[in-house]
Amino acid sequence: MAARVPPVAVSRTIRAGLRRSANTSAIPVSVNATFLVLSAFLASAVEFVEALTIVLAAGLARGWRSSLAGLGAATLVLAVVVAALGPALTVIPLSGLRLAVGALLLVFGLQWLRKAILRASGFKALHDEDAIFARELAEARTATRVERGGVDWYGFVLSFKGVLLEGLEVVFIVLTFGSAQGSIPLAVAGAGGALVLVAGVGIAVRAPLARVPENAMKLAVGVMLTTFGIFWSAEGAGVHWPGADASLLGVLAFVVLLALALVRALRRERRLRLRAAEAGA
Repeated sequence: MAARVPPVAVSRTIRAGLRRSANTSAIPVSVNATFLVLSAFLASAVEFVEALTIVLAAGLARGWRSSLAGLGAATLVLAVVVAALGPALTVIPLSGLRLAVGALLLVFGLQWLRKAILRASGFKALHDEDAIFARELAEARTATRVERGGVDWYGFVLSFKGVLLEGLEVVFIVLTFGSAQGSIPLAVAGAGGALVLVAGVGIAVRAPLARVPENAMKLAVGVMLTTFGIFWSAEGAGVHWPGADASLLGVLAFVVLLALALVRALRRERRLRLRAAEAGA
């Protein structure tokens, strides 16, 4: 005869099972992962906008066949680079990888942040995609036409070079972000979303995305890269952040406040210089 289990024990067992089921079905969204996708999206979008401007200029001035051939060739080269570098990064210890990636991100992030702060304060001209498009278009139209196999060589090289250079930056962002966080698919998802958005709008309007707030995006990317650079390089050096991934919010707030303070100080300095120049005149 089977032993009878007390109803209270059955009730406790059911409640414990339900709690375990709820815990395994709920997938917490990491702050680090959210920042990873957002950073990859914004940084890739900036590079894709610049690549689109060059491809459109080459296509309109030299023919779409040459421009698209250059785009395809550059994409193949980038695929080879990803296939070669991606597996190599997975064998590096995570702490060493985060230290190296964090240092690189700090270098790139501070460069982006410096330029964005100078633009926001008026010390550097704003990035004008329309002006860049007009310049590229004029240069492409005046270049000598040399055709090989029905493809204009200048248009091919112009498109290939633009896509390859901007694409390499996207590859760097995706591989470094993804490897340091241990989730390349998340970084790929962010970059892929940017590619679909920029390419879709570019195909629809066939014009440079001048209305995209690229300067604001570059400031955001500089802030993100610098934040990750500080966070990951410290982690790679053995620092244990309080609150783990949640500390990213504190580092982000520090970088944003510092950037805004620098913009405000430089704007004040620029006004003083302009007043001094007017007084001297």
